[in-house]
Amino acid sequence: MYEKTMTAGWGDMDFNSHMSNTALLNKAADIRLLYLAENGFPVGEFARLKLGPVLMKDEIDYQREVRLLEHVKVTLALAGHSNDGSRWLLRSEILRADGKLAARVASAGGWFDLAAGKLIAPPDPLLAAMRSLPKADDFRELPSSMA
Repeated sequence: MYEKTMTAGWGDMDFNSHMSNTALLNKAADIRLLYLAENGFPVGEFARLKLGPVLMKDEIDYQREVRLLEHVKVTLALAGHSNDGSRWLLRSEILRADGKLAARVASAGGWFDLAAGKLIAPPDPLLAAMRSLPKADDFRELPSSMA
């Protein structure tokens, strides 16, 4: 499992002093970007390729609160992928320091060609990086966005 420890900061809190829904989505986005950067695709490489991830759907399953300055472990797994890599489903879990699940975030997306303005299959090195992600237990094959 790919994972990083992060901190629930001041800007992550909602009105009730719990980690907000947008903060949970941001932690899930951060873990995706960290994984890609560590696997040959830092932000500058995406800019050079005129390519970027596009999100089509995010779902949050809330379990427990996270409070200010708590450390959380954020994980990343591949829950679905098309053969050509044009579509993906990524799942992140946000775990409190006591190991209890705070939230699960599922994000469906694809790769967007910024110059052409359309979804594309990724270049081979990016496809390889995505395929090297640990697979979720319920991994499933997704249809291509290219059809």
